[in-house]
Amino acid sequence: MKYLHTMVRVTDVDASLRFYRDALGLVEVRRTDMPQGRFTLIFLAAPGDESAQIELTYNWDSGEPYTGGRNFGHVAYGVDDIYAACERLADHGVVINRPPRDGRMAFVRSPDNVSVELLQNGPALAPAEPWKSMPNAGTW
Repeated sequence: MKYLHTMVRVTDVDASLRFYRDALGLVEVRRTDMPQGRFTLIFLAAPGDESAQIELTYNWDSGEPYTGGRNFGHVAYGVDDIYAACERLADHGVVINRPPRDGRMAFVRSPDNVSVELLQNGPALAPAEPWKSMPNAGTW
């Protein structure tokens, strides 16, 4: 058995790509438009690792925002430098909901309110400002 992907529904492809591709740094590995079903599938993965993907599903005719169910928690990515990753996200206008005060873990949310956890690869980094004194913002 092999893990393939996690699917999340999105309401705005451009805003979602700004978050997942531009701010988070994922790369698009394939895209499929399905005119007969009126939806688009966009698969993204971490650079250099296409083994675990996130699938963005855009239903062309959906005008309603999606709400998360309690059965879904979050998606998580390991990063080489948690502080640099959070700074990159913040530079793209993403709110750091749970800052990496411990040098190990942070949470942000996508434009469709999907919770994304960032975990420091290897040992935690030494606590550093501005992160170690930054309060939580919203829910994560």
